[in-house]
Amino acid sequence: MDISSYLQSEWPFILELTVQHISLVAVAVGFAVILGVPVGILMTRFRWLVGPLLGAATVVLTLPSIALFGVMIPIFAKFGAGLGKLPAITAVFLYSLLPILRNTYLAITNVDEGLKQAAEGIGMTFWQRLRWVDLPMSVPVILAGVRSAVVMNVGVMTIAAVIGAGGLGVLILRAISQSSTEKLIVGVVLVSGLAIGMDLVLQWLQKILTPKGIRR
Repeated sequence: MDISSYLQSEWPFILELTVQHISLVAVAVGFAVILGVPVGILMTRFRWLVGPLLGAATVVLTLPSIALFGVMIPIFAKFGAGLGKLPAITAVFLYSLLPILRNTYLAITNVDEGLKQAAEGIGMTFWQRLRWVDLPMSVPVILAGVRSAVVMNVGVMTIAAVIGAGGLGVLILRAISQSSTEKLIVGVVLVSGLAIGMDLVLQWLQKILTPKGIRR
């Protein structure tokens, strides 16, 4: 079966796996943003947290993805969810934390001191300055961290098929088991295209959310 025939006959299944893949990555990275950005802000307030938190996130990122998925299985098996989406989302969530934590911390730390002093000079509290000065100025760098996490983990999430989470990794595993070069090419191209597509969407979002003055 050539690539064209395969796509025509299996496109509903391929579309379903693509939607699954997007959903898994979006949920995992979304939770990483919800936790990572506030913790990154907290790190700017309490600098003693920087070393331990960034160190722990770095250690997680150095673990081979297949090993991290393997670690998740016995942990979640205790709750009857050793296989499937939950351990996969948790593993990718952990992988996403480092770029988001690091970029949030660095972005807010590197906001121009003159702007910070001006905000304090007109009577802003730390939280008011954070809301009106630090975060708007930090949007491009924070979203760059989110983009890095998404692009990296679109690929990592393919491993989730090994533990029954679904996604485009299913196509690649089937292609390997069937020794089908055509199916393997389809799976690899879809994963790569999805990573590029999601990065472009986030790049557009980054441009929209960046204050006009910074864009100029």
